[in-house]
Amino acid sequence: MSSYKKRTIIVADTIKQMVVTENLKPGDRLPAETELIQRFKMSKGTIREATRLLEAQGLIKTRTGPGGGCFVHEVSELRTIALLSNYFYFKNLNISDIYQIRKLLEPEVARSLAGNLKKEQLKILNLIISEYQEEPVNEEQDRIHHESALKFHGSLADFANNSLLGFVIKFMAQMLTEVTVNRKLFRPTNYELWRRGLDFHRELLTALEIGDSNKAKKIMYEHMCVAEKLMLKQEAMVSTKLKELA
Repeated sequence: MSSYKKRTIIVADTIKQMVVTENLKPGDRLPAETELIQRFKMSKGTIREATRLLEAQGLIKTRTGPGGGCFVHEVSELRTIALLSNYFYFKNLNISDIYQIRKLLEPEVARSLAGNLKKEQLKILNLIISEYQEEPVNEEQDRIHHESALKFHGSLADFANNSLLGFVIKFMAQMLTEVTVNRKLFRPTNYELWRRGLDFHRELLTALEIGDSNKAKKIMYEHMCVAEKLMLKQEAMVSTKLKELA
């Protein structure tokens, strides 16, 4: 790494620390460019490159014109997930990698939510289930059903009283969606995966509603194990089919 790049990264990291130490909030303006040059004793080019780096990361937003400048920007969850997905795009994640984490985290979330969900939250979960309660009539609908089922898990993550845990679970759901779509694992339609998943979700919702934490945890773990097994079976089937066509 060149000394110029090192300086740019150092300045960018220092600006991030400044945001924390000075308790700046999203929308607050950063010091002007001339002030940053004086503060860090760096060239205009280094300062601008550092702010471009922070903007690419989504941590600041630059506006031009009257009242313009650099402003603190809150990184959205969708953007963060997208950036992480890009990182793992070339890591060749497999289904078992994803389920190894899901089996550890999601049963614990289910346990913690049992008896603690509000009526409105239970209503949301019921509405999501209604999106995939009918048997899929074709591969495209099976794909949509699969994504809706993962949305059920994402909503549970949202309701968890742990933002980091919730984010990891939603990220895992997004990675599973990408693996499913990119590898066309919804072809052919996996009726057993749909049916078993729907049954697990209904049973889980009942356990959550009545506040049976041990049962909720057990149901979610069994759900993860069965889903992993069926998806691995589906992946093997698709792989065999592709080899036969080659």
